Amino acid sequence: MLTRIDHIGIACHDLDATVEFYRSTYGFEVFHSEVNEEQGVREAMLKINDTSDGGASYLQLLEPTRPDSTVAKWLDKNGEGVHHIAFGTADVDGDAADIRSKGVRVLYEEPRRGSMGSRITFLHPKDCHGVLTELVTSAPVESPEH
Repeated sequence: MLTRIDHIGIACHDLDATVEFYRSTYGFEVFHSEVNEEQGVREAMLKINDTSDGGASYLQLLEPTRPDSTVAKWLDKNGEGVHHIAFGTADVDGDAADIRSKGVRVLYEEPRRGSMGSRITFLHPKDCHGVLTELVTSAPVESPEH
């Protein structure tokens, strides 16, 4: 089932300033960045370490690109900070179905495209003790993209 913490999502108002904080304070570098139009965010993935299952663990910094995005609404309500936790899985479809069968609401009927070509879905925070939880099946990553 779940194999690792894939990433911790952090919502921010200014992606460039937040990246600089993590770079200058902790030495983390941007491994990948992109704009996800569907989700209305500009994001940077900061690689923390490789994992034993061939994946990696990241910090995902998220800046909204439009005021109606989920992250923009979350920032308006909560301010900057931890937005979600994501667990890696080899089978997002199967694990989402299994978790749904246990009474947890899965927010997407079918997984969607996530960072770096991954497939993702989210679990309702009210069913996960207040934590927005993401399930991620990573796409193979051969080299960093910027």
